Amino acid sequence: MIKKTILFLLLALFAGGCANKLSTDEVYNKPASYWYKEIIKQVRSGNLDKADDAFTSLSSEHVASPLLKEALMILAQAHSEKEEYLMANFYIDRYTTRFAQSYNIEYLKYLKIKSSFQAFKRANRDQKLLLDTIEACNGYIEKFPHSIYNPMVETMLTRLHLAEYLLNQEIVALYRRTGKTKAAEIYEERIKNSWISKANLKISDRGIFHKLF
Repeated sequence: MIKKTILFLLLALFAGGCANKLSTDEVYNKPASYWYKEIIKQVRSGNLDKADDAFTSLSSEHVASPLLKEALMILAQAHSEKEEYLMANFYIDRYTTRFAQSYNIEYLKYLKIKSSFQAFKRANRDQKLLLDTIEACNGYIEKFPHSIYNPMVETMLTRLHLAEYLLNQEIVALYRRTGKTKAAEIYEERIKNSWISKANLKISDRGIFHKLF
């Protein structure tokens, strides 16, 4: 009888623990407004991981909710402010896929370029992102030649080209130090053909690489 009582108590404690865990950590089948408020709450507290989780619940439980549109932009801005630009671009891409219209596509494309540009506080660590962003700027100017955002895009593009020029110089120096002559010559040719070289610009301050961004 004592053993049965102890077993019953243990089972009751286990069931109570599981129920408590579900009630605190796992919430399901809530209205869209609940998840939207949770996103706002977590963004305000600076916990973007939980805000992302709340958005996952909102988007999976309420695929047609009008609150998704605003939630995407809130999260894009929140991640951008925390310098989490890859996540910011993730939300911008999702917003563009679902809600882009002729009246806002220029802004959305500009917003993504700006977010990528802001990621270059450590520009010399990601050559691919640098080149991809240059390509995105050129594509934007070509597609939206009369966009009101073109002056900003052109400014970013100039800084990106300067960064590329300096990065190529660093790559040449590295290849020369390691004895990779042919690789160094490829990048020297790129430097030579750069409009910066042809403009006879003299860049003596190596710290300018980081000041550009």
